[in-house]
Amino acid sequence: MAAISYRQNSHVNNTYQQKGVITEEIQGLIRVHRDGHVERPPIVPCVSCSSQPCRSVTSRDISINKETNLWARLYVPASSNTKLIPLLIYFHGGGFCVGSASWSCYHEFLTNVASKANCVILSVEYHLAPESRLPSAYEDGFNTVMWLKQESLNTSSGQKWWLSQTNLSSLYLAGDSAGANIAFNVASRISSNTSLSLRGIILIQPFFGGEERTISEKQYSNQFLSLSASDTYWRLSLPLGANRDHHYCNPLVNGFSKLRDLRVSGVLVCVSELDIMRDRNLGFSDALARSGKKVETVMFKGVGHAFQILTNSHLSQSRTQEMINHIKSFISQ
Repeated sequence: MAAISYRQNSHVNNTYQQKGVITEEIQGLIRVHRDGHVERPPIVPCVSCSSQPCRSVTSRDISINKETNLWARLYVPASSNTKLIPLLIYFHGGGFCVGSASWSCYHEFLTNVASKANCVILSVEYHLAPESRLPSAYEDGFNTVMWLKQESLNTSSGQKWWLSQTNLSSLYLAGDSAGANIAFNVASRISSNTSLSLRGIILIQPFFGGEERTISEKQYSNQFLSLSASDTYWRLSLPLGANRDHHYCNPLVNGFSKLRDLRVSGVLVCVSELDIMRDRNLGFSDALARSGKKVETVMFKGVGHAFQILTNSHLSQSRTQEMINHIKSFISQ
């Protein structure tokens, strides 16, 4: 996996600011103009589904809703037996504002997960902020689950070739960073819908926030996710007028009621030691446990936010394999 390097800077160039041309910017990732135009420099290459980092996995792009242009990238491992395998609906990271299911780093990572953890993965191309502010991404996630249910009941569905290999009683929501936030919020909505059920959720470095700063936010602000970039992402993605104690951002702001209502058999939370999200992730895991949920929390030592997709050091590769092993064990329970 190729390493990705960039500088994060949410401060807008003074000349542009004086002219009122640019209102928000994270250098190298996103630039928002006063007239609403959004630029996203192609810092990560997009690859087609035909790109084959692993021959044992078949990848295809499938349409979920043509009217809204909601689609997903599918990963199906070659199975040597007739046993039905788990299905993961995955949401990529990027602060709700950048990223894609077609990014090369996600294509490589999820191909690897599908192959080594022996699961089918549906990686969702949800709509991005600020053009589509929250809860738009949550709606895309929920609509994907509803589409999946409908397709599984449709005897003439064109998706039967892969759905027939999956065990829908072993359905998981997963994601990293903002994608983990989406997975949690979609799972919360599904919990209030008696016609749907989930086996579990996999939250990799979940992107949460709050008005009060944590120690890790102050200590590790120079990692791949800086504190200033995090604040910019929240300004661009939260409903207009909301602050970081909105429940989309801070799931603990109203106590544990939302956590108690979560209907899943288990939760896997992956935390990076050098991540600004570390303290929030650990606090969230603790709150889940206190609300009566079965939680497995794994700390990955010596690595920062999004190490599994953004770096290719020997340490990050080793930790990525550890992560995949934990995912495999979690979905095999």
